[in-house]
Amino acid sequence: QVQLVESGGGLVQAGGSLRLSCAASGRSSIYVMGWFRQAPGKEREFVAATSRSGETTYYTDSVKGRFTIYRDNAKNTVALQMNSLKPEDTAVYYCAAGQGQLLPSQDRRGYDYWGQGTQVTVSS
Repeated sequence: QVQLVESGGGLVQAGGSLRLSCAASGRSSIYVMGWFRQAPGKEREFVAATSRSGETTYYTDSVKGRFTIYRDNAKNTVALQMNSLKPEDTAVYYCAAGQGQLLPSQDRRGYDYWGQGTQVTVSS
């Protein structure tokens, strides 16, 4: 079992940047890792994910070219660099870990462990 703790959320103006970080309590290299977000009144949606090695990454179309997911298995961390932020990026962002997979899923059902979430608010 792994525990995930997110940090780095906050309030930023449109066009600005934020870097979210997720620290895993155990050996994160055995898990695929993902970021999801949930806006008020909406379902939790996929944002980005990375394979166990970090060589394969996936992004939802709305963040391609603006967000980058990184992982550091030596430090058991995964980060989400968010640039050119838009008001529609406002949401609670969740880090997630999935076990037993070769490639990361874009479906939240593919993840077994979740962090508590961190709020990102982008003002216009």
